[in-house]
Amino acid sequence: MAEAVAKVARRINEAVEEGKDMLDLSNCKLISFPDGVFKVLRSVSDNIHVVTLADNEMKSISSKFFSTFTQLRELDLRGNVLTKLPEAVGGMEHLTCINLSYNSFSIFPDKITEIATLERINLEGNSITGIPVEKLSNMPAMKWLNVKSNPLDSNTQSALQSPNNFETES
Repeated sequence: MAEAVAKVARRINEAVEEGKDMLDLSNCKLISFPDGVFKVLRSVSDNIHVVTLADNEMKSISSKFFSTFTQLRELDLRGNVLTKLPEAVGGMEHLTCINLSYNSFSIFPDKITEIATLERINLEGNSITGIPVEKLSNMPAMKWLNVKSNPLDSNTQSALQSPNNFETES
């Protein structure tokens, strides 16, 4: 545990001291985003455009995360145990790419369809049966959706096979 905490602290310090636009907290055994990190990153959170929280043990991500990292362009949450996202995710004005692959979603996280700038959504390896294809088609920037290895129902499969304004991997 102490080793994981030290790894998180080291990576945060690097991001702050070197003025990086990326925060990589992958493989840190996190079960949630550490509250103390918000205070440390307050002065530089607007400069951070990419956050990687991949391959942790996160069961949830707080609204505070999305209200702190308002300038995020890419968010990588793959390889956690997330089942839902907070409503605040819908307010992300700059997010272009979200990776939610290999989590525990059984329901499509509908709020992400409210992100006008979102171009790429990766939901591979979840347990999702239905996808709001019409809402995705109405997203102005949407280019790519990966829903491989999900138990999609037949209605969703046929809707994804119809011509859409985004590329699909299923």
